[in-house]
Amino acid sequence: MSERLGRLAEVLVGYSAGVRPGELVLLEGPATVEPLIDELYASVLRAGAHPVTRVAPELEEHLLAEGNDDQVEWVNPALREDIERADVRIVIEGPANTKSLTAVDPMRQALIERSRLELRDRYLERARNGELRWVLSGYPTKAAAQDAEMSLAEYEEFVYGAAFLDDGDAVSRWQAFAEELSRVVEFLSAKEELRFVAEGTDVTFAVGGRTWIPADGHENFPDGEVFTAPHESSAEGEIHFTYPAVFRGRQVDDVRLRFRDGEVVEATAAHGQAFLEEMIAVDEGARRVGELAFGLNDAIAVFTRNILFDEKIGGTVHLALGAAYPECGGENRSALHWDMICDLRSGSEVYADGELVYRDGRFLSV
Repeated sequence: MSERLGRLAEVLVGYSAGVRPGELVLLEGPATVEPLIDELYASVLRAGAHPVTRVAPELEEHLLAEGNDDQVEWVNPALREDIERADVRIVIEGPANTKSLTAVDPMRQALIERSRLELRDRYLERARNGELRWVLSGYPTKAAAQDAEMSLAEYEEFVYGAAFLDDGDAVSRWQAFAEELSRVVEFLSAKEELRFVAEGTDVTFAVGGRTWIPADGHENFPDGEVFTAPHESSAEGEIHFTYPAVFRGRQVDDVRLRFRDGEVVEATAAHGQAFLEEMIAVDEGARRVGELAFGLNDAIAVFTRNILFDEKIGGTVHLALGAAYPECGGENRSALHWDMICDLRSGSEVYADGELVYRDGRFLSV
């Protein structure tokens, strides 16, 4: 375990974040991830940079349950200062309890999402301008293993396997994978329109002129997707998401969305309907698609209820309702960014400009 954590820290600091001497590096996460924070701290020091830790217990449940609206909306000035001053931000996820927010009023969760919008926009602005580099990674905990329906030992194997940490030279493996993703990006960048057809799904997006980005381990780790921002008014048709949609500890099952002129006009779920409706009503942009992406990491083959891994499952597509990434050319602004995943590995087809280019989880000619 400690040897693997050391390898993970070295890859995060050296490859993903590219930490350089003299930089200010924020290391953030809950108390459960302290063993990895220790390894990261040492790795940042070896890189000649200045590590600053932000490790805290998970307290949002208390805030949402006990705080008044003013307290929920309050944004700690220290968070603003961190975002303004940091050169690199490394965030580690490792929940002790993934269900702690299950009983929270959806309206309260919508309130906290809206209150963080300005801070998120500034964070993305600095990242877009090259002033702040960031990476989000995961840490195996019992709670995450339970969500994935695995033992802790099985989940550890899954996490490290998805990150290629047992492949000898992990950095070389990620560099080779990056080249594969770049070829997919080159192919998709020449397309104007994509149509997805599967059971319960027939939906079209305009993507011409938008930028496709290869996610090769520099902002998420593990990684393995290509993504863009479709034109805001282009989504047309319906989509049935194969897996539960999980957001802030809440699970919504059997989500089906119908789009007209880019906007969700019908949203249904077998379980969690009220939460789904509250989230897509957060603001005007929450009903539009901010992200369209193909999952391409074949080392991630099972659903775990952790979007860091699930959105990269090889042979899937996912949409995010809400905020678009400006670097893709997207203009949709929202406090929401909720990824939902559709499995395309069986009985699916994707057409680009009317031509069949993808079937059953695989591109046909890339």
